[in-house]
Amino acid sequence: MPARSVITARQERLGVELRKLRERAGLSGREAARALGIAETKLSSTEVGRVGVSAERVRHLAGEYACDDAELVEALVSMATERERGWWEEFRELVPTGYLDLAELEHHAAALRTYQSMHIPALLQTEEQIKAIFTATVPKLSAEEIDVRTRFRLRRQDVLGGVGYRAVIHEAALRVRAADAKVARHQLLHVLEQTERPQVTVRVVPFDVDNYAGVDTPFVYANGPVPQLDTVLADTPHGGAFLDAEAQLSRYREVLRKVEGVALGVVESRNFIHRLVQQM
Repeated sequence: MPARSVITARQERLGVELRKLRERAGLSGREAARALGIAETKLSSTEVGRVGVSAERVRHLAGEYACDDAELVEALVSMATERERGWWEEFRELVPTGYLDLAELEHHAAALRTYQSMHIPALLQTEEQIKAIFTATVPKLSAEEIDVRTRFRLRRQDVLGGVGYRAVIHEAALRVRAADAKVARHQLLHVLEQTERPQVTVRVVPFDVDNYAGVDTPFVYANGPVPQLDTVLADTPHGGAFLDAEAQLSRYREVLRKVEGVALGVVESRNFIHRLVQQM
């Protein structure tokens, strides 16, 4: 297969998972390439996502690496054989690459969970809220850039029609006004409307909750078809970071357990947001 000019995060992840299988088998790149009868450079290019890999080759690699996890192997085969271009490709070179990778991650997720402390989750934002957030971006965006990024974020929200979505939102995020009171009120009403969908759950962590030290990094946890393919997108001060090491995934699963443990229940959270709306 020819080398790719653009490597997506998902293609890179496939290569990473194939490398993990090799390393668990205790094989160096040279040893694995020799056993497979291919050049070491070709194996290396596969493991960084620079070249594609066939379903047959994935199964061959899994066999050579003595991987007997059939579900994981088939999930990797599915990743390797994806050929359909996603809607996000329409926006390539129009929005940052990380936006495209996030949309692709959401599209393929078995379920999505998020914790947000400063903003309403992107998938629950109104058009006015989105525009206000991008208008405040530093450095300043042009009117055209704001329009494109707004359209892209709204398109991402289509995923809520087919995937389970659980959001934990701190009270601070509910009270932050990206624009004025009218926009803020409409935004809260929109969140309430979205929670009427059976697959969408929103829970609130209020300011006055006990035994809560806070979480410093907003994040999205995307469940893969098997736990090994889960992914976290952490919202760092320097941009989004995709995390997939087992230790990292385990940490964020624990964070989710803790914030969900202190959050109000589903009905209590709806009532809480209703009261905030009435105060505006």
